[in-house]
Formats: sequence, structure tokens, C-alpha cells
Amino acid sequence: MSTATYALADTKTMLRRNLLHAKRYPSMTLSLIIMPIVMLLLFNYIYGGALESSVGGGEYINYLAPSMMLMIPAYVSVGLAVLVATDMTKGIVNRFRSMSISQSSMLNGQVLGTTIQALIGVVFMTLAALVIGFRPNADVLEWLAAFGLITAVIFALSWLAAAFGLVAQNPESASNLPMPIVMLPFLSLVPASTMPVGVKQFVEYQPFTPIGETIRGLLIGAEIGNNGILALLWIAAIAIGGYFWATSQFRRRIN
Repeated sequence: MSTATYALADTKTMLRRNLLHAKRYPSMTLSLIIMPIVMLLLFNYIYGGALESSVGGGEYINYLAPSMMLMIPAYVSVGLAVLVATDMTKGIVNRFRSMSISQSSMLNGQVLGTTIQALIGVVFMTLAALVIGFRPNADVLEWLAAFGLITAVIFALSWLAAAFGLVAQNPESASNLPMPIVMLPFLSLVPASTMPVGVKQFVEYQPFTPIGETIRGLLIGAEIGNNGILALLWIAAIAIGGYFWATSQFRRRIN
């Protein structure tokens, strides 16, 4: 077997470990599903009446739902950072080092496992949005493109979250480092045009705005413009930067 084949087999083993961990401790998975849905209901039914006029007519849920789907990729970054920090501080990594396994598989399994769990959360979020009135007009290819984009966002943020977990001194500090990422999707719940100067420019150029506008365009037919290109560039930058930061920190911690 080649080195790449061994690495792939070890990644599958670490992915299975991550998923079994989620199965044994279902509270995190349930919170990943329940909390974003609670936020969806809160913004739609509590703030929706006041915010509906800001989206230029139509049901606010149609504007809200695509942006809320990005809450889950941001939300899981906290859990993954804590998971990585916990593994690094509890000695499990030293046990893995004594075994004949690919070092890269440790992070690969955690990132892939988190991506799968987050996609489950996005599916439940979408179903909840449809129940309360979300009415997309996307065809099959547009749905696939939207979920492909969301998957890429989850994957990119997962590598960044892994890096946060590796630089944190303990799981408690790891839970705080991704908090700015968690807050950014909230800025795309209303159009940037309604915001004051300074805030408007920040919102327009933060990564979740073009990503949210692209998903919104795919699902409800809003104009995408150059947001699609900007979204892909942001995702690529986050994924590449997060990957190299995480892997370099991991090598430094275990050597």
C-alpha cells in the first residue's frame, strides 16, 4: 500500500472515531440542530415584522433563510475548536503518536466529521424554514450548487477552527477564539444598504455577505452579480489559510 492509501485509511478511522464520539455524546449534535432553528424562529416571528420592510417587499423568511443556513457553519467552528483543544490537552494525541498512523489523519477525521454533522444541521434548518413559509424557486441544479457552496464553507471554517483549537491553551479559551466568526453571519440578515456609513462598508466586504447573497440568488432568484466569484475567493482563502495554519501548528505541537 502507498503512503497516500495508508493516510486515506487512517483518515477513515479517525472519521469513524469522530462520528462515534458524536453518537455517544448527542447533546452537541442536538444543539447544532436545535439552536439554529430557535434562532430562525426568533428572527422570523419576533423581529420579522419590523425587518420585513428592509428587504424591499416579499416575505422576510425568504430573505432570512439563506443567511440563517450560514449560522451552522459558523456555529460548528466553536465545537470543533473545543474538540481539537481537548484532544491536545488530554494526551490522546500522544497515544496516537505511539501508533503507526498518519499524523495528518487526526485533523482530517475531525474536519470531515464536523462537516458531516454540520450538513445534517443545515438539512434540518432548511426543512424548518420550509415549514414556516420559506418558498424557494430553485431547480435541482441550483439546490445542489447552494448546498455545495455551504459544504465548502463548512469545510473551510472547520480548518480555521482546527487552527484555533491548536493555538488555544485549553478548551475554555478555544471556545472564545471563533466567536467573531459566529457573529459575522448576523450582519447579513438585513441588506447592508440599511446600515450607516462605516458599518455598511464593513458588512459589504466581510466574507459572509457575498456567500449569503450567492446562496440567496441560487435559491430565490435574487441577483448574484460578482458575489459568486467573491464567495469562492473568500472560501478558498479561508480554507487554504486555515489548512496551512492548522497543519503547521499541529506539527509544532507534536514535535
